[in-house]
Parts: sequence; structure tokens; C-alpha cells
Amino acid sequence: MKILFVCAILIISYSNAFSHSSHIKSLSKIEMEVLRNNKVIGFSNYYFNHENNKMIVKNETNFAVEMAGIKIFSIIGNSEEVYQNEKLISFQSSTIQNKKKKYVNLIYDEVKNLFIIDGSSFKGEANVKNIIGNWWNSQLLQSNSQISPLSGSIKEQSVKLIGKDEIVLNGKKYKLFKFNLKSTNQNLPKDKKLDFDIWLEPNEGLIFKVQYNRLGNWEYKIKNFE
Repeated sequence: MKILFVCAILIISYSNAFSHSSHIKSLSKIEMEVLRNNKVIGFSNYYFNHENNKMIVKNETNFAVEMAGIKIFSIIGNSEEVYQNEKLISFQSSTIQNKKKKYVNLIYDEVKNLFIIDGSSFKGEANVKNIIGNWWNSQLLQSNSQISPLSGSIKEQSVKLIGKDEIVLNGKKYKLFKFNLKSTNQNLPKDKKLDFDIWLEPNEGLIFKVQYNRLGNWEYKIKNFE
């Protein structure tokens, strides 16, 4: 009985965790550190511009992994998301991953009510319920699928609430919800499957930390937001 009660409380809290999207409307930036094996190797920062009913979100990402002075993995990228009345109307990104260029050009087709995607891994139409897989957007945890911000590929996913946690940021303690996000398509190659632990701060509606394992322990962690 006690276990059922705790689960019920978590489910209610989970539903309430996404009721604070208005906080995003007042944000100017989110700065995230990228860590591998507990070492900071770069950053992924988001910048917000709000004008009337339009919001533009720009991202800059830059990190590299070196071993014995040799760069073995790197990403340099930037992107721009444009929202009108809280609906995505365009997304563009350009990324260099290990000297290989990846890109996404997405527009919303109002007549078809679909996204039209021209990406390095996918070209075609997509349902508007898809969420761009950038870490500023907590709505990613409510979606059944996401669009890769690097290549435009679409991946089906499931999200499970695991429990609660706490984190201290700039001397302030935050209470978080911890989720696990996984690919539902088991036929994907192992290096293409989604498998992330994600920590959400419900009052701010922000993802504070993302953790996954792939040739090491990786983290995207909020350094500052304002």
C-alpha cells in the first residue's frame, strides 16, 4: 500500500512538472557544461530571444575528447529554433562531428500541418508532435518521438519516471525528478539507441542534468541560467 501511495504521489508530481513552461518565456540563456568521466570537455549553451508571440532559441555546442594529445571525438555545432505562439515553425542546424558535416533544415507546412525535413540522415515529412531533441526543452519528456538536432532523424522513445533527487547549483538546493528516456525501436544499432537519465527541475521547468554511457560516462549539466 505504501509503495502504491508513493507511486501515486510521483505520478501527480510528474503531471505538475510540466505546468511551468511560462518560465521559459522569461529566460535569456541556459549554460550547460559537457563532461566526460567527470571532466569538463566543453559546453552547450542556449540563448533565448522573446518578441511578442515569437521565441527564437539559438544553441552553440563545442566539445572534444582527447587521449594522449590526440583528438578522438569532437562536435562543433550551432542551431536556431523559431517558435510562433509556442509552435515550432522552423529549425536549422549545422554540425561538424569528427570532421563530418551534419545538418538539419526543417520548416512547418501550415497547409499539410506537417514538418518538412531536409537532414543529413532523413528527408521527408514528420508529425508536428515530434520534439527537437535539444536539452533546453522539457517537453521532450512528454513526447513519444524526437527529431535529432544534428541529422534530422526521427526516433521513437519511451519516458519513465524513476524517482526524486536533489542537486546543489550555485549554493542553492533544487529538488528534481529523475527520468529515463529510451528508444523503443530495438532494431536500431547500439550506438544509435537513446538511453538517457534526465533530471528535471519542475518549478523552473528546466532539465538540469542529462547522463548517459557511451565509451565513457557523459553528462550535460546546467552551469547557469538566467
